[in-house]
Amino acid sequence: MNKLSLALLLSGAPALCLANDGIAALSAGGIVFGKSDAIAMKKEVLNVSYDKVSVDYDFRNESALDVEETIAFPLPEYSAKYQQSPTYYGQPGAFSILVDGKALAYRTVLAARQEGRDVGAVLRRVGLTEEQIAYFPAFSPFDNKVAPLSAAQEEILIAKGLLAKLIDETSWVPAWTVQIHCVWKQKFPAHKTVHVHHQYRPFVEAGSATAMLNANFTASHCADAAFYRTWRRLAAANEQQVTANQVAYILQTGNTWKNGIEDFTLNLVKKDPAELISLCFPGTFRKINPTTLQLRLRNFRPTQDLNVYFGNIGEAGVGEGVGPALAP
Repeated sequence: MNKLSLALLLSGAPALCLANDGIAALSAGGIVFGKSDAIAMKKEVLNVSYDKVSVDYDFRNESALDVEETIAFPLPEYSAKYQQSPTYYGQPGAFSILVDGKALAYRTVLAARQEGRDVGAVLRRVGLTEEQIAYFPAFSPFDNKVAPLSAAQEEILIAKGLLAKLIDETSWVPAWTVQIHCVWKQKFPAHKTVHVHHQYRPFVEAGSATAMLNANFTASHCADAAFYRTWRRLAAANEQQVTANQVAYILQTGNTWKNGIEDFTLNLVKKDPAELISLCFPGTFRKINPTTLQLRLRNFRPTQDLNVYFGNIGEAGVGEGVGPALAP
């Protein structure tokens, strides 16, 4: 498996995730998604909890010829500047890709941007390593330290507007964002089905549930009055010790496949029956067991990505029987 030495896979901004496979073409600017008229995503089963994501796909080549495509597994952009916690950095735990049951080798492609502009080439010309681009090299919370920038490098990057000052600080920090793609070549034999499996421990926005319930929460997660009533009851019962995690997952790349996602299943998995869940998503969820809510859609063409709020009450039994706030 070809990885950068510090495993530059992901993270840094709130609600981080991995994402749907999508057909891609490599260009000088990085990953460009294409469109397949031959390969159909016949089925996707996505399982999401606050500490584990797994997804299974069935792809079928519906043409009469074998097809080989470049596949990318995109990770969301994150800020390269210093973050307060290592929660937002590093390689996802237990990250794996299996194709028809066999472990797959892939390579990583790193892109750096500032306000949508690709600045990776500029950073590399200044002499920054991939690790320095992906991770803030000073005041690092990482276990693996990154080499600091030289005075000459800092001077050039300041002049180019690629370093910015921390608020009330004299230190300079990166002013760019980073995105990583896992990339591999995949063969699709004619009239055959290929099964792909991913599994990993997601990066999340985590912390006090009180802090997360900001002014934008109702709109961003479709939280209704019943959700807030339940949350307040749980908070009171737990003396405000309601923690929260938000997990995001990129779905819209599913549209790169022929006919979108023909058979889509989303399972939201609680660690406890009392766990609160809220999200905006089309369709109606049903409870299939005390800890799993399921949604199935046919011929699904995603128009939004997934962002799930998990309100975790810690001890089992608190608020037992309370349903999640789920809105179409």
